[in-house]
Amino acid sequence: MTIRDNCSLADRNTFGMDIRADSLIDWASTDELKNVLHDIEQPILMIGGGSNLLFMGDFRGTVLHSTISSIEVIGGDSDHVHVRVGAGVVWDDFVAWCSINGYWGVENLSAIPGEVGASAVQNIGAYGVEAKDVIDTVQTICLADGSERDFTNAQCRYAYRQSIFKNELKGQYAVTYVIFTLSKVAQPKLGYGAIAQEVERLGGPTLENIRKAVIAIRESKLPDPKLLGNAGSFFMNPVISEQEFNIIRSNYPDVPSYPAPDGMVKVPAGWLIEKTGWKGRSLGPAAVYEKQALVLVNKGGATGVDVKRLADTIIEDVKQKFGITLTTEVNYI
Repeated sequence: MTIRDNCSLADRNTFGMDIRADSLIDWASTDELKNVLHDIEQPILMIGGGSNLLFMGDFRGTVLHSTISSIEVIGGDSDHVHVRVGAGVVWDDFVAWCSINGYWGVENLSAIPGEVGASAVQNIGAYGVEAKDVIDTVQTICLADGSERDFTNAQCRYAYRQSIFKNELKGQYAVTYVIFTLSKVAQPKLGYGAIAQEVERLGGPTLENIRKAVIAIRESKLPDPKLLGNAGSFFMNPVISEQEFNIIRSNYPDVPSYPAPDGMVKVPAGWLIEKTGWKGRSLGPAAVYEKQALVLVNKGGATGVDVKRLADTIIEDVKQKFGITLTTEVNYI
């Protein structure tokens, strides 16, 4: 365990905001976290890789970060395997491990930044797959009393980019491990975006090829946060009624869409933003990435306030043009 006071978080958030926290604690086990809970300065912020955060200024409190980095098979049968993964494991390292070992279920989530613990909180998703599809159990510690609690998939109340940890229990539990149920049997999911075409070009739907295809597609349109500060997808894709969608389609016959539960329709937020003319444009030192309108970037020297001002302007313009209010996927701190 390491404890640092008045610590810069510039390398702990992918926007590269040079802000500070009163205290930063990296903890490597459940016991370590329990031992420091009674001494922690409030408020508390739990972070993973910092890939879904926008700091609006210095954080006056304690930042907690897990460095639990184990991956272990804990059970399974002829068709499935149960894998317990530490919250501090880099998400894409886990996906690579699954690919090497022949375990299906997370390959479409290749190259998503962040760590395993945060994936269970955020319910990350891409190309037709969400973390909730493979999560069995989320193991946690209650920050109020240090007690351990396991949450089943159902108890996590997963929805699109949502979980109980982002809503009713926000800030109350620290994730220690996530147990995934993966398939030993090939289950390629190629019905989203350009994956099928890229996989075919690579030689067919093997785990390795699907992973390579997803990485290639993501790298072609998403900036490397080490080179250009960003948090990946800044907005959620809105889910609207079929009636609302038909109104948009009457004016824009080419509008892309995907089916959503209960007869609703999901429309790409990036398409809506592009149609308002924001793709590639700047507002001060913050900008919309020229290759993907869903991504907001720090061109250099931007503050959280700068990025939020751009996001708010985009939200207002999309609402004026389409009557849809975009919701941020990134969390403002």
